Amino acid sequence: MRLPPCAVVLLGLLGALRGVAAAAAAATGLLELSLGKFRNVLLNQTNSVEAVIRNVASNVTVVVFQAHAQQNNVVISFDKNPSVNSSGTGVDKGLVSILRPQQSICTWYLRSLDANQVLSTAISIPYMEKDPIPGGCNLEFDLEVDPNIYLDYSLVDIHIKFAPANLGYARGANPPSCDSGTGQNSRWRLRYDVYQYFLPENDLSEMVLMNHIRKMSEVHSIKANGIKMLTLTTDDKTNVYFSSLPGQGVIYNVIVWDPLWNTSAAYIPVHTYACSFADLVDNCSSVSLFFMGFIFTGFFFFVFITRVTGLGYDVRLILTAVAGIIGGLLLVANWWRFGSVLLCMLIIGLVLGFLFSSVIFFTPLGDYRVFRDDVVFWVTFSCVALMIPVLFFGCPRILNILACGIVGSYSVVLAIACYVYTSLAYITLDLLRRILNDYFSRAYTNVPFQTNDFIILAVWAMVALSGITVQLRRERSEVPFPPHPYLLWKRERERRSTNVLDPSHHIPPLRERIHNKLLQIKEVFQKEQPAGERTPLLL
Repeated sequence: MRLPPCAVVLLGLLGALRGVAAAAAAATGLLELSLGKFRNVLLNQTNSVEAVIRNVASNVTVVVFQAHAQQNNVVISFDKNPSVNSSGTGVDKGLVSILRPQQSICTWYLRSLDANQVLSTAISIPYMEKDPIPGGCNLEFDLEVDPNIYLDYSLVDIHIKFAPANLGYARGANPPSCDSGTGQNSRWRLRYDVYQYFLPENDLSEMVLMNHIRKMSEVHSIKANGIKMLTLTTDDKTNVYFSSLPGQGVIYNVIVWDPLWNTSAAYIPVHTYACSFADLVDNCSSVSLFFMGFIFTGFFFFVFITRVTGLGYDVRLILTAVAGIIGGLLLVANWWRFGSVLLCMLIIGLVLGFLFSSVIFFTPLGDYRVFRDDVVFWVTFSCVALMIPVLFFGCPRILNILACGIVGSYSVVLAIACYVYTSLAYITLDLLRRILNDYFSRAYTNVPFQTNDFIILAVWAMVALSGITVQLRRERSEVPFPPHPYLLWKRERERRSTNVLDPSHHIPPLRERIHNKLLQIKEVFQKEQPAGERTPLLL
């Protein structure tokens, strides 16, 4: 959507005003907050900023304060001199203030761990006595009440975990026991909804994160903007795994819901790009048979050497390329010598079936809980993959054309993915991760589908359809599978040996022709003898 010039100017003025307000708060060391309102602030290492909220209503029993930065850690604490049990350090951190009777003012302190100024955004969110308290039954982390979500990522998956919540209670009352029982009057009735939100593709800017993390901080905005991935009960472990998407910004949050009172509260949202900002860069063959043989052999060889050896990534890629070339040449040699249509079509059908099955499990169907069992997943995946060669068993030429068009065009998608982020690359990458990692089955593989993906999907469909159409038109008057080259060569040799009227019958054998050619080459390098008679001198 294109904005009119006046709207662009207005947004620019608002951004400038926010920057001025953030700088002013940093200069004075005081940040005045209002409940439910975000404020930007510039933090530094030397001077703490005091965040204050005044005139808190008497029906508010808990205030959750949180601060967010893009890549530099910030420290938030209850005291000016933070301690382990009264502070939190990270890019997305929060604290829970349990209000005393008559208390109407809350104070927190913020500073950064970086020598340069760090832009952060802060908010305080109120909750009433019937609202559950995020992290109220923490037994694992340092804070007594810990509303934070702890995130770890690798090249394969993202792991989030959080402390269980407790039931809400009035000011001045004792908190409900976390281990008094498992009935409906205890915290065991609480439910946890895990939400995911994707930032715009290819945009790693600081202000984009600050604007979008606001959509994942409060209960109503999380439900309106986030994607609900799953619901946990108190019987489940409070940790979840997701597929890693390096370079793609993702925000996660959890809403704890009390079904008895129908009240909810949100944890502190946490974001990741699954890569380091210090190094953002964590960082198709002449004939169809060779191409398919290369894919088939290279894929299984890469899986094998990754599982059984400790070789480096670059070495594995080189060995995989060598194995793929050998596999492609062997498949071509098999066709040249034996002309085995069945074997060649089986390999081609399995490659197309593999891609088709990967597409099926790339959809939300792949996140169904039943497919977290490896036996169920691999049996289903194999049946879907084998369905392609079985369905096209009677029409191998159609199978060959479809496989070349679809698989070949997908290689274009993978080539584009090397330079432009697209979620379509994860169609096969997620499957490779599941093969190579024993615990990837627990990860949710939801990915964003944004503007780039729609464009590249259209390119994929266009290249595939055009390739299939051209092949069908070119091959419609041809024999489905002509005799293999060795048979043609053998027939030609027999014809030449029996037909004396054929000029080729009088062509010398190959060995004699090679010998004559070598003699010709040798004569080129021999010194030419002078013409005439030579008589030796008589002494």
